[in-house]
Amino acid sequence: LGFERLSALKPSLIVCDISGYGGSGPYRDRKAYDLLVQSEAGVISVTGTPEAPSKVGISVADIASGMYAFSGILAALIERGQTGRGQHLDISMLEAMGEWMGFPLLYTLDGQEPPPRAGASHATIYPYGPFPTGDGGTVMLGLQNEREWATFCAAVLGQPELATDARFADNARRSAARDELRTLIVEAFATSTADDVIARLEAAGIASARVNELADLWAHPQLAARGRFRDVATAAGTVPVLAPPWEGDPADARMDPVPALGEHTEAILRELGVDDAGLAELRADGAI
Repeated sequence: LGFERLSALKPSLIVCDISGYGGSGPYRDRKAYDLLVQSEAGVISVTGTPEAPSKVGISVADIASGMYAFSGILAALIERGQTGRGQHLDISMLEAMGEWMGFPLLYTLDGQEPPPRAGASHATIYPYGPFPTGDGGTVMLGLQNEREWATFCAAVLGQPELATDARFADNARRSAARDELRTLIVEAFATSTADDVIARLEAAGIASARVNELADLWAHPQLAARGRFRDVATAAGTVPVLAPPWEGDPADARMDPVPALGEHTEAILRELGVDDAGLAELRADGAI
């Protein structure tokens, strides 16, 4: 069922293969679980804390290769519409991750030092990362320039004098003194709730976010306001799921019930030309 044989029979056919390392090369036949590919692609080397590298919390190598297969097939369909010819897409998990690693990869061009692991903080900008609040919450914030730094000191911390403190005069100095600056920020936030800190950051025009748990995502007010959750029937009952992100109106998304095992077997086989006798024979053989 390879592309060369199938293409000879039907030149318009598009075939997409997904593998760990691609259809050629010395790694062709190696096992490739998501965590292994994260390791081979250097993802783990730039993820985690200075003391301990870490994997990404979701299966990014699996997802990336699937998304590139999706976009590649769409591009191949457009090309086929113009030329009538299909093509072979050879999607590699390693190459998908290599594409996603573009920034740190180019950062190390010609033997340069890689960006340091900084946990949930930014590797080169400070303050840019998570900070605890007095109610046990955590706020993520990010400053991008000196104007925002001055506004942050005055409107959020209530300490305008920090903006001209020589220790924190520019981003390079703030990054070098991040432990000292973090202590000051944590102390300033210790008497406020996460909601209060977020409100001050929003009023000051400084980018921020709550560090949510998964339960918070289920109840996220933005998803609720946009009606993004839909109920979908399954054999085990109805479950809420997110509508596809490309659907402008989630009500327009086709989200049929999840089929039970074998539910559509006969219908598909009949579409392929199998008659009653053929179905009976397949059942007798235990094939369906």
